[in-house]
Amino acid sequence: MKDVYILSVETSCDETSIAIVKNGEDVIALTILTQMDTHANFGGVIPEIASRMHTENITMVLEETLNKAHMEVKDMDAIAVTYAPGLLGSLLVGVEFAKVLSYVYDKPLIKVNHLIGHIYANKINNKMKFPCLALIISGGHTELIKMKDDYDFELLGETQDDAIGEAFDKVARVLGLKYPGGPNIEKLALEGQNTYKLPKMVNDNSYNFSYSGLKSAVINLVNKEKNKGLEINKADLACSFQTAAVDELTRKLEIALKETNIKDVIIAGGVSANKYLREEIAKICHKYKAKLNLPDFIYCTDNAAMIGAAAYPLYLKKEFADLDLNACSNADIVENS
Repeated sequence: MKDVYILSVETSCDETSIAIVKNGEDVIALTILTQMDTHANFGGVIPEIASRMHTENITMVLEETLNKAHMEVKDMDAIAVTYAPGLLGSLLVGVEFAKVLSYVYDKPLIKVNHLIGHIYANKINNKMKFPCLALIISGGHTELIKMKDDYDFELLGETQDDAIGEAFDKVARVLGLKYPGGPNIEKLALEGQNTYKLPKMVNDNSYNFSYSGLKSAVINLVNKEKNKGLEINKADLACSFQTAAVDELTRKLEIALKETNIKDVIIAGGVSANKYLREEIAKICHKYKAKLNLPDFIYCTDNAAMIGAAAYPLYLKKEFADLDLNACSNADIVENS
C-alpha cells in the first residue's frame, strides 16, 4: 500500500504547530512554536494576542517543517487542520491557512476535532487496540470515552463544571505560582505532603467529574488562613490538591474498568504529562490487569502531529471537508462518531 503523507496544522490555542505524518503514526517532521512566555505576562492566554501571533508565525512554521522533512507541499497526500474546539480566532488562522494550501496545491482537506487529536496522539509510535477507555484531561476538558473502533466514540462521563487543567491553573494562581499552573503545581507538590483535608467530588457510581468544588475549597482555605493571620504551607497544599484532583480521575476510571471489563486504557491531553497522575492511573490499570497507553511527553500538549494521526483514518474513508469549512469554538467528540 502506498505511503500516505499528511501535512497537519494545529492552532487551537497558543501553540502554532505544523507536522508531516506518514500513515497516521510516523512523524516525519514536527514544529511547535509556543506563545507561553508571552501569555505568562498576563497570567493566562489572551485570545486576541494568540490569534495575532499565529498569523505572524504560521508561514515560518510551515517553512521550518518542510525543511526538516526535505519535502514540499506538493509531496503531500492531504492537508489536515484542527477546526474545533478551541479559541475561535486562533482556530480561524489555522483553518484559513489549511484551506489556502488545499486549494493552491489541489490536495484534499481533512477537518479534525482537537480532542480526537489528543486521543490519536497515542497512535504515534504505538498501536491502539479496541475496545479501549480514553480519559481526556486538559485545560478545557475532562471526559471518559469508550472507543469500540476508529472514530466510534461513546461518552461515558464528563466534568459537570470545571475541567481538571482549569482547576490546576486557578489553584496555582491562588498559591502565587506562575502560568502555566499545572507544571508548577506538580513541581511544588514534590516538596510537600498530603496534609490538608479536601473534599471528594461526585463520590458516587457515575462516570462524571467535578472540579469546581475542589477549587473553591482550596480558595476558601487560603482565605480563612489569611484572615486568621496564619501562613499556608504552599507545598503541602499543592500536594493535597493534586492528590485530591487525581483521586477524582482514578475513582471514576476504576468504576469504568470494573463495569466494562475493558483491558486497554488511553490517557490524553495536556494534563496527561503529569507524572504523579500517570503513576496513580498505572496503579489502577495494574490492579485490573489493563494495559495503559501513554503518549510521549511531546505529544501530550497541543501539537500538529496528533492531528495528522487523527486525520489518517478519515483519509482512508475519504471523509474530506469542503473549502467552506469554518472554525468552531465548541464541538463534541460524539459528533464525529
